[in-house]
Amino acid sequence: MAKTVLVINSGSSSIKYQLVDLESGEGIASGLVEKIGEPIDGHYKHEYNGEKHELEEPIHDHEQGLKRVLGFFAEYGPDLQESGIVAVGHRVVQGGSVFPKPALVNKKTIGQVKDLAVLAPLHNGPEAAGAEVMAQLLPDVPQIFVFDSSFFFQLPKEASTYALNKDVAQQYKIRRYGAHGTSHEYVGSVVPGVVGKPAEGLKQIVLHIGNGASASAQISGKPVDTSMGLTPLEGLMMGSRTGDIDPAVVFHLIRNAHMSVDELDTLFNKRSGMLGMTGFSDMREIDRLIKEGNEDAKLAMEIYVHRIVGYIGNYTAQMGGVDVITFTAGVGENDSEVRRRVLEKLEPFGVKFDTEKNETRSKEARIISTPDSSVTIAVIPTNEELAIARKSAAIAAEGKDSYGNEFTK
Repeated sequence: MAKTVLVINSGSSSIKYQLVDLESGEGIASGLVEKIGEPIDGHYKHEYNGEKHELEEPIHDHEQGLKRVLGFFAEYGPDLQESGIVAVGHRVVQGGSVFPKPALVNKKTIGQVKDLAVLAPLHNGPEAAGAEVMAQLLPDVPQIFVFDSSFFFQLPKEASTYALNKDVAQQYKIRRYGAHGTSHEYVGSVVPGVVGKPAEGLKQIVLHIGNGASASAQISGKPVDTSMGLTPLEGLMMGSRTGDIDPAVVFHLIRNAHMSVDELDTLFNKRSGMLGMTGFSDMREIDRLIKEGNEDAKLAMEIYVHRIVGYIGNYTAQMGGVDVITFTAGVGENDSEVRRRVLEKLEPFGVKFDTEKNETRSKEARIISTPDSSVTIAVIPTNEELAIARKSAAIAAEGKDSYGNEFTK
């Protein structure tokens, strides 16, 4: 009998889900719940066996949304019990210093995830709520929290520690936690097989570039640095986030623009980056604007590439060299123009890429550098759902997590 894991990613007003086959690694069914708690009709989409089923109705809360999702599985398939479901895996952005590894969902861990919402206010609350609901709806199936920050919990102290007053940092648990860790860990683990090199000693940079963007440096599969920090705001320029910016800009805007904390939070996270500079966060629109001669879009792209190249240089120096640079996530996997611009900046250092291979769109992992390139350049699709499913299945099989929590029906 097949074994599957239902992977759920709960947002403040949305739920994404995928039923993953553990043997093939493929998503059997997937769907989306949108506009939860909004005054307009919400939207459901459930895809299975080549068919798409959609529904619009008011969605008051996550409980209503998830009940409807289970109804879709019962009505349109696949039947969860017949598909061999062994666990439900919940993606959580922030595990802080509390969760260096995945954890079983129970009252205690739900409370801990909620408490960590101070470090990820837009994410942890809804993610805890989704797990709480699913634990009630499927009480006989183990529910597991898998944390985006866990991979970067292994960062060396010189990379994870801010040069902030020690007492303040300790009291308020301020350090670099990173984000997109599940993706960085998954892609980093796939790289050795794709490039045909042993994992031991391999120095690699993974560029997870989507609407949210982050970079990581890894040696032998272990993280040595990452671009995101206490929150996902730090680091690369993103779709609507500033990325790195002088903290004194906050003081300046408080004193001179009289902006509140909430206004600054919205400005930096939702109204900046590509969106703030051009009016669009979608890179396809940015490319269109550049072709039309839009100067704002040209500058935005130059900043975008400048930041990526800067992190590549930083991490190469920190690791004492680099063997592989990998592009992943929505932009990294699909935008050949961004890859071209980045790689051309690296040509003085012996990086060479095949133009035709770079332009080719594919869902398969591939190498786009030439054989004589000083660094291997790869494009590898990320699969956070599969990574979450595997971690969840391992804990379900064990019946307990590393914190002493045991699953009981």
